[in-house]
Amino acid sequence: MTGKRLSGVTAVALAGILMVVLMAAGCLGSQPSGSPASPSQQITVTGSTTVLPIAEKARETFEDRYPSTSVLVSGGGSSVGVRAVGEGTADIGMSSRDLKPEETGMYPGLVLHHIADDAILLIVHPENSIESLTLDQVRGIYNGTYTNWNQVGGPDLEIVVIGRDSASGTREFFGEYVMKKEDFIRSQEEFNSNGGIQQKVSRTPGAIGYVGLGYTEGVKQLNIEVDGNTIEPTLENINSKKYPITRPLYMLTNGEPEGAVKEFLEFIMSEEGQQIVASVDYIPLQG
Repeated sequence: MTGKRLSGVTAVALAGILMVVLMAAGCLGSQPSGSPASPSQQITVTGSTTVLPIAEKARETFEDRYPSTSVLVSGGGSSVGVRAVGEGTADIGMSSRDLKPEETGMYPGLVLHHIADDAILLIVHPENSIESLTLDQVRGIYNGTYTNWNQVGGPDLEIVVIGRDSASGTREFFGEYVMKKEDFIRSQEEFNSNGGIQQKVSRTPGAIGYVGLGYTEGVKQLNIEVDGNTIEPTLENINSKKYPITRPLYMLTNGEPEGAVKEFLEFIMSEEGQQIVASVDYIPLQG
């Protein structure tokens, strides 16, 4: 009996030594020395493709500063952002428009955080000779009154109308402010992102589209005629509200933010965060 007990004790001791050796060698899945720890917190941000560049750029710096927190950013449109944060599938929603009455009724706990300002720019192909339009002419193009550029002072070229899809906050704002809730022309080609419109217009000679400030590469920006004055979409004119198509940009939370979500929003509103807003061609609220 004594010999059997000693044998059992010896086996247990040997097993313990073997386990220590395996752990030291990393064979049991222990994390190698010096490797980064897995993120202990995760923030999900989704919604407006207009606000998207701000969130993506801010994420890079925020994760460097808070390595224990990861930020997952995706687009989809303002309506997607409102619904996601309202239903609890995202921590932060992004919106380029105010909340609709039905959204505030469905999600009464939503809190709007004004993080930046933006302007909607009218863009055409770089070879289009048109330089400016009145808001009435823009509305006439998008409701189908004008179908050729020569009707509004441009070349003899069919107008190809490009716009956003129904989930877009940019479309909501454009529909209310510019279209005055008139119907869009049925032949309008719809895209689910600012980038999609930018690319389509840059490749289509007769196209016109509308985008946020950060989406002007490879296209021509149009001036807006206001009371006989030509207003260029410069930052100075946008800041002073001379340029007529401006709007606020929001991030949303369901209730007042806490923890990492609060830290992320505070970072965006900090001096450094507002510099990021300016770096992606939007208008900071401070600094």
